[in-house]
Amino acid sequence: MQNLLDLDPAQLTAWFAARGEKPFRATQVLRWIHRFGESDFDAMTDIAKSLREKLRATAVVVPPAIVSDRRSDDGTRKFLFDVGNGNAVETVFIPEDDRGTLCISTQAGCALDCSFCSTGKQGFSRNLTVAEIIGQLWQVNKALGRDPKGERIISNVVLMGMGEPLANFENSVAALNLMLDDNAHGLSRRRVTVSTSGLVPAMDRLREACPVALAVSLHAPTDELRDRLVPINRKYPLAELMAAC
Repeated sequence: MQNLLDLDPAQLTAWFAARGEKPFRATQVLRWIHRFGESDFDAMTDIAKSLREKLRATAVVVPPAIVSDRRSDDGTRKFLFDVGNGNAVETVFIPEDDRGTLCISTQAGCALDCSFCSTGKQGFSRNLTVAEIIGQLWQVNKALGRDPKGERIISNVVLMGMGEPLANFENSVAALNLMLDDNAHGLSRRRVTVSTSGLVPAMDRLREACPVALAVSLHAPTDELRDRLVPINRKYPLAELMAAC
């Protein structure tokens, strides 16, 4: 069974085409899944019954399950998602007067071991799938009670939770494509940010693949200090990092 949350718009279109379906069918399903947060194919009422039956037999829409949803007095909400095999990742919603920002995880654990980061101390388990990355946005939209026809509750997304997004490049970019696509989540490129500790070759690839906003966790003004705080600096020192920026 294919989890359709794992497919970005181009991949979903190709998946439908391989089953003899026209591209507009993929667009219809994309809207139902991402714009309306629908996981039940029978509820997709403008799709032919025969296609709905085919989808029930071959596909699912399964996001990661919410383990906990903790709320702070200021409206901040911290979600914990189960991603299997004893692993869980955090997602944080931060409400402000002019925006609502969701910080999303891209890996279970992290291999970069920055000295100040608790995720790095856990070690690295695995990359998250596309469904597990975009599923955080999908689930939180539902938990916040978003009306697809009303004002956005989540206006900004930052890949800045657990893990290094650019170390899970392909899956992160596929999830970004779903965030930006007008038939999916329809977020502005200026409101979607990738935060990186400085994987220079992947920064160059990101510019070509998906030119969203970029945030760099600098943490130190010199290579000597940054080598200690952010060990990836030993491979991509400040001069290379700033040139890539």
